[in-house]
Formats: sequence, structure tokens, C-alpha cells
Amino acid sequence: MLKINMEYRRGILFIRLRGNLSVNTVSKFEEYTIPIIKNYGIRYVVYNLNNIANLDDEGISSINRSVKLIKKNRGKALIVSKKDSDTFNNLSISNELVALELLNT
Repeated sequence: MLKINMEYRRGILFIRLRGNLSVNTVSKFEEYTIPIIKNYGIRYVVYNLNNIANLDDEGISSINRSVKLIKKNRGKALIVSKKDSDTFNNLSISNELVALELLNT
């Protein structure tokens, strides 16, 4: 099961995920997030993965696909994750406050 909470604040779309982002839930994630990023030309996104219990290769690929879409919009994505910080290398940060500071400069 995957729960998605989205909030748009200060020009940044915060996507907070809870549960599993895996082969079984990737379609739900993409159905909710991709149209919003495309239709509204979202340039800055913060994915909060701190409440993700299971993240498999398909989930990682899905996030990477949406990050590429954001880059097409000449934007930037950041990922808040304590567990998976090595998975997303230079995109990982410690919390949403750091994201606000980095993206509002």
C-alpha cells in the first residue's frame, strides 16, 4: 500500500510518501505525480521518503523518471531519506527545511 501526500508551498511541490514504493505501487505513484509535474510545469520537487517501508528497484526507477521530467522543466528535485541516502547520491538531503533553504536561494 502507498499513501501520497502532496503540498505546494513557496514554489516547491512536496511529495510525501508512506508505505511501499515498489513494483505493485509504482503505477499509483506515477498516476498521481507525473500529470501534476507535466501539466503545471513544476520545476522544484522534494520527495520525502522517510516513511517508506519498502523501496525496490522499480520504485527507484520511477522516482528517477520523474526527476528527469523535472530537469526537462529546468528544475531541480531533492530527496529526503534517512534510509536510502546512498541510492540517490547527490539528490539526498536530511530534511525538508534543508530543501527549502537549497531551493529558495
